Amino acid sequence: MARTVVDINDELLAEAAQILGTKSKVATVNGALEELIKLRKRETFAEWLKSGGLPDLTGPVDEPRPDGDSHRAA
Repeated sequence: MARTVVDINDELLAEAAQILGTKSKVATVNGALEELIKLRKRETFAEWLKSGGLPDLTGPVDEPRPDGDSHRAA
């Protein structure tokens, strides 16, 4: 892990530590970075779904077949 010196707003760091439940500055900064990355990935995935990703899972549902299988026939 690289060692980096940065100026961090003490109030924001304390609030982030409280939200994340972390005790050290390193854990707080790393936790905040991880949460930001996860958030962006969730947002990107949601946008992908909205734009038509996984059409077989997000499109209309067909009526169940007589054998009870509701999957679409290929």
